[in-house]
Amino acid sequence: MSTALKPPNTQTLKPTVYAGTFVHCISLTALEISEHGAIGVDAEGKISFVERNVPNIEQILAKHGWSTYEIVHVPAEGFFFPGFIDTHIHAPQYPNAGIFGDSTLLDWLETYTFPLEASFSDVEKARRIYSRCVSRTISHGTTTAAYYATTHVPSTNLLADLCMEKGQRALVGRCCMDSDVNPDYYRDGSLETAIEDTRATIDHIRKIDPGYTLIQPVITPRFAPSCTSQLMRQLGELSSHEDLPCQTHISENKSEIELVKKIFPNAKHYAGVYDNHGLLTPRMILAHAVHLTPDERRLIKERDAKISHCPISNTAVSSGLCPVRTLLDEGITVGLGTDVSGGYSPSILEAARHASLVSRAIAMSGDDKAKLSVEEVLYLATRGGAAVVGLEKVIGGFDVGKHWDAQLVQLATVVDGEAEGYGKPVDIFGWETWEEKVAKWVFGGDDRNTRWVWVKGRSVHKL
Repeated sequence: MSTALKPPNTQTLKPTVYAGTFVHCISLTALEISEHGAIGVDAEGKISFVERNVPNIEQILAKHGWSTYEIVHVPAEGFFFPGFIDTHIHAPQYPNAGIFGDSTLLDWLETYTFPLEASFSDVEKARRIYSRCVSRTISHGTTTAAYYATTHVPSTNLLADLCMEKGQRALVGRCCMDSDVNPDYYRDGSLETAIEDTRATIDHIRKIDPGYTLIQPVITPRFAPSCTSQLMRQLGELSSHEDLPCQTHISENKSEIELVKKIFPNAKHYAGVYDNHGLLTPRMILAHAVHLTPDERRLIKERDAKISHCPISNTAVSSGLCPVRTLLDEGITVGLGTDVSGGYSPSILEAARHASLVSRAIAMSGDDKAKLSVEEVLYLATRGGAAVVGLEKVIGGFDVGKHWDAQLVQLATVVDGEAEGYGKPVDIFGWETWEEKVAKWVFGGDDRNTRWVWVKGRSVHKL
């Protein structure tokens, strides 16, 4: 059960020292585990110092000239870890998580997704769903999420309001979809209204968070078939003019790829469609990327566009196995997405273990180098995700100057055959190394291990 917290925007921050074991990725293949650490976070929620092998907290505080402060100590079998970054999630689809039957992508959209999203003209229904979705993701340690909303301006603006109210860092995008591929009952009325409505959401977010310190708008052409060429071109110009991130889907499903070829016969390939419309830029987040050709990967790397790997969704709706090792080896930036509700879980930790398992499935086909390590999937969940959403200088690790977007993870201690305290999904017997404890958390943990979550130094969830 969650502990009642003051709303994040009403909390007065004080300089705080987070003392005890901390774990974070220092590269794609390496974790730093500091058992006797101390991380100082100032009253602005930024990391002021990081100390390792600390024999005496008071000496460290004197060294940094801190006289007024609070201390948060790690409990037994606990550790601080950076907040997770979900680079691809459809907030309005949250009630459908786990509901996909035997469908594949295109019929899944028509059967489950579009009818639910169309109902978000009802703002009170949207409030009920969005509020739960944001709270649920935070409880799983997600401190930043790139959200797709619906076409509706009032409910999209509400999602931004709720993220601000609950303290979650977020990219919020109104879905743009004006082509005849979309159902008559759920599409933008015209090119002009699509752009006007997108600007309305941008203006709203700028009003509630003028500096985009927590919430920022993200230009969101749903996917190429759902948009006319004119709309995609104008969205590309809007993203460039406003210097805003952009998000869409690419090469998720083979039938989808064939549809793209039919609608855009003059494009060289799917990635070429976005490139032709000025959308394939360093600001672009491309979800899925399961079936990219070598030439598409080369173009994506050349344009420095980013990829959100969504392993749960890709398997749940039978889209395919994304060759993440190939993407990484070719220098493409990759993060993780839950892709709720194609993905059945709102947990990035779950996405991390599925990324590992999908890579092993690829390896079983003969490419042993395809396997992703624990360190690598945790990197994708944190620093990789930060780079995907354009916040690598702000979040993703415990570096001086970065914001304290973090979670306190606790594992269970087994005494006389019974687990004690919190963290019961993961049993620790006492002989495990810290590397082994982290691995057990990755493969066996869930939100019950997430004791405390902070965004920009503010407490947003606590068990």
